[in-house]
Amino acid sequence: MPTSFPSAATRTRRAATGVGRVRLHRRCSVAMALLLTVWTSHILLLLVQGKQIKVNRCSWTDSNRGEEVKQEGLTQQVLPVIDPELKSDTFKIKTYSESKLGKEGQHASTPESIPHPEMDGSSSKSPQSATVAEIEVPKPKGSITCDDKSKDNDFPYARPVVCKMSGDVRIAPGSSSVILSMPLYQSAEGRRVRPYARHDDSLPPLVREVAIKTVANGSDAPECSVGHGDIPAVVFSVGGYTRNFFHDMSDVLIPLYLTAFQFKGRVQFFVTDYKQWWLKKYKPILRRLSRYDIVDFDSNNDVHCFHHVILGLVRDRDLILRRHPTRNPKGYSMVGFTRFLRHAYGLRRNRPFVLGENPGKKPRMLIISRRGTRRLLNLHRVEAMATALGFDVTVSEAGGNSVKRFAETVNSCDVLVAVHGGGLTNQMFLPAKAVVVQIVPWGGMEWMATNFYGEPARGMGLRYLEYHVAGEESSLARRYPRDHAVFRDPMAIHAQGWKALAEVVMTQDVRLDLDRFTPTLLRALDLLQD
Repeated sequence: MPTSFPSAATRTRRAATGVGRVRLHRRCSVAMALLLTVWTSHILLLLVQGKQIKVNRCSWTDSNRGEEVKQEGLTQQVLPVIDPELKSDTFKIKTYSESKLGKEGQHASTPESIPHPEMDGSSSKSPQSATVAEIEVPKPKGSITCDDKSKDNDFPYARPVVCKMSGDVRIAPGSSSVILSMPLYQSAEGRRVRPYARHDDSLPPLVREVAIKTVANGSDAPECSVGHGDIPAVVFSVGGYTRNFFHDMSDVLIPLYLTAFQFKGRVQFFVTDYKQWWLKKYKPILRRLSRYDIVDFDSNNDVHCFHHVILGLVRDRDLILRRHPTRNPKGYSMVGFTRFLRHAYGLRRNRPFVLGENPGKKPRMLIISRRGTRRLLNLHRVEAMATALGFDVTVSEAGGNSVKRFAETVNSCDVLVAVHGGGLTNQMFLPAKAVVVQIVPWGGMEWMATNFYGEPARGMGLRYLEYHVAGEESSLARRYPRDHAVFRDPMAIHAQGWKALAEVVMTQDVRLDLDRFTPTLLRALDLLQD
């Protein structure tokens, strides 16, 4: 069969169509190249914002002063992490050809000026395929904010100073200082902070001061010897009134939780007034707040470099956490803290015994005994009465180095009974909705009882009861005549200050009137029926 060939008109039309396709293909390629250029430039802007990065060397440059800071001496070599809250107004890109001509500050306009990361710039002879020599951006500006005017209405204790620093921050324990680079200031007068979460006139000799120094240039600061990358640091003291369980919690551990829990373990602790035994005692708590070894601020001589440092601890009231726009914006609560403690110490009970739930089983009561002052003089009679009412009673003294052992005892109970004092701090180990009974001594102690243990108990999700000791139940009745101020006007003793209060009111013992005390224990039984 003869082969047929297309006509001349057909061949002309097909040739024109082919040319059109080639032209369309070329136009699409150009459009895609331009779009890729825009995307690449935009991504590059985001990556280099706020820093100058050198691709071919492990170093970074302070573009505010044009000085290179070497990384070879660091224990950990980490390039600075860009703070997403800090924005850079300008950045500089130097291509190969610009480096030769000495031109800077021009934005990249073609993707050829940014090579593939696997290309070796030293082997390329063409300016179009050379590696980027430098990318320059300003470093984050140094900033510092200090909360030094926090005082609650109707609460007599001022909060301590807490300072937060960002930028180029260096902790130098050897000089007991934190140095912040602030290029906008030629030199700023520093301040001194005692990083302990309580503020009163008796503290100065008990807590080490840490100086905050500012320098205009990083070259004026001590050279870094340990780099910590983007991990923040918290500097705090375990001096002050620690050794007392109430102060261990209210002055250190709860404020540390409020300050550091947000970092989810990625935070470095520096401890002043270092006590190895104290850190060992509370190791389960500290390990859940930071995954890194604690640095002894008192003996360490390295210079540690950070981007974020908190000097001091944020605190609320004693054993209380409430939402606050600046101190507690995340809304951490004492319910959350007690749950955190139960996890830290492996405590199993999350709720108390309910009457009638298990026939034949009795609710457990823990009576905390005391030595020295505010003793319960008829403790054994109180124990016998509580047993007769249907409680399974345990008597134990709080304290000792084994926090876990006593925490397990408290967590196993449904009702906690104690005379006002530090032992009531252990209520935080109780299961939620357990019952706390505070025996309030004579002498105008209502405010202290409510604010130090009553309100905290409610904030922990516990049921709270108070028993107020009568004058006849106090040992003060045998020490002072009935017309003495301690009976006639107890608040006059309070007005004389803590020393007078401690010498008179706080030294009493109590002997409970069992007939008066019985209704309080019956009320505790009623609460366990819910």
